[in-house]
Amino acid sequence: MKEIKITRLAHLTGHSGAVYTLAALHNQPKVVSAGSDRMVALWDTGGNESGVQLVAANNVVYSLFHQKENNFLLAGQSAGGIHVIDLNENREIRLLQYHNAPVFVIAVSYKHNLLFSGDGSGTIHVSQLSDYAPRTKFNIGTGKVRAIVVDDQNDRLIAGSADGSIYVISLPDLKPLNNFEAHQKGFSVNALCLLPGTDLLLSGSRDAHLNVYDVKNNFRLLQSIPAHNYAIYTIAVHPNGNYFATASRDKTVKIWNADTMEVIERIDKEQYNGHTASVNKLVWHDDGKLITASDDRSVMIWQLEMAESLHSM
Repeated sequence: MKEIKITRLAHLTGHSGAVYTLAALHNQPKVVSAGSDRMVALWDTGGNESGVQLVAANNVVYSLFHQKENNFLLAGQSAGGIHVIDLNENREIRLLQYHNAPVFVIAVSYKHNLLFSGDGSGTIHVSQLSDYAPRTKFNIGTGKVRAIVVDDQNDRLIAGSADGSIYVISLPDLKPLNNFEAHQKGFSVNALCLLPGTDLLLSGSRDAHLNVYDVKNNFRLLQSIPAHNYAIYTIAVHPNGNYFATASRDKTVKIWNADTMEVIERIDKEQYNGHTASVNKLVWHDDGKLITASDDRSVMIWQLEMAESLHSM
């Protein structure tokens, strides 16, 4: 019996341009998408293929983050602004102008009440999460910052640079702790992910490799896996922590066993009627659904039944 059964629940086609980013809404059966058409759209993860436009941004939207405690959505765009959208009222309430370059990633430390945003110039801006008051900013590497993860348990921020390096910064004092060449020099680190319940960090790059590091042992490289045919753009962990997914410019999504670091299924056009162009972003919803976004102007919602549930049928 297969370790996993995959069903496509919905094919959402409301965008008129490439979809670059997604945000699953915590404790709500909703997902938000945005991209080159400047539309920020809200969808039902239950399979209803009719969406709601939340806001028409003035610029291309590259990053989204759901601020769950107040049900706000943060949307980073190409001119450096971050739209703050109140999802309770479906309206924009603020525009934060902290950057002079596209905002590619937004992350938070709930423990330290900090908001981080990384941009196309290599700048990470830091503000207070509660009121968005600016605190400081600093540069890493020599190019775009596309990936940031916050490790609140160990009080540190981990960020990837376009130069192929990973930078580790202490929280809340923001002092440099470590930096190392993670992927081929000049091949950007596009995705970072901490595996819950382990001491492992995953990184994905333009070199198409998935790297695995031991964070307790000075980020020692444990594995470098040729995971895709082209650049890896995103990595996300299933809510149960047993599986994770990667997506790539090669138009595929791969599902991995987190214990063995082996691919257990490949979602593509031929086998599953998947995407026909680069898969730019994926997220897991709280309910276990996988949502994917692509240059093909669509968002897809997938139901994955893992082995434990299949065996109980």
